[in-house]
Amino acid sequence: MKAGWFVTLAIIATVALGNAASAASADAVVRSTKGEFKDVKERVLHAIENRGFVLNYTARIGAMLERTGKDIGARRQVYAEAELLEFCSARASRDTMEADPRNIVFCPYAIAIYTLPKDKARVYLAYRRPAAFGSEQSVKSLRAVEKLLADIVGEALK
Repeated sequence: MKAGWFVTLAIIATVALGNAASAASADAVVRSTKGEFKDVKERVLHAIENRGFVLNYTARIGAMLERTGKDIGARRQVYAEAELLEFCSARASRDTMEADPRNIVFCPYAIAIYTLPKDKARVYLAYRRPAAFGSEQSVKSLRAVEKLLADIVGEALK
């Protein structure tokens, strides 16, 4: 498993358990639409691929929580379905890391897709908002990553 996956899981779980309907927070953006999980996931994949990016990894977070919950005595189902799609942009990644090598922590990019047990007809899309810091070039490149993620989610919600 990739190290970034655990951080992403923590953020997504916090957002989902806190206030899933929240439009945004300082660290995460959450949007939603009515529909089927598989259809919204397909639209996210198309939006990623339409930009020439390749999906690196799909984390099946909902299945993992369901499977491991039994082992630790958890009874509550957190998600009806939940996956995290991980991908990268060579250009955006290079731009951010050339601006500041510490920006490596923002790569790869990830978009979570999930439904909640009590409302399977509402599909949530969430992503981490990169903290724009450092030089002007670093801030500009990280804002471009945030726009990229927002555009992909926006396209998937149309």
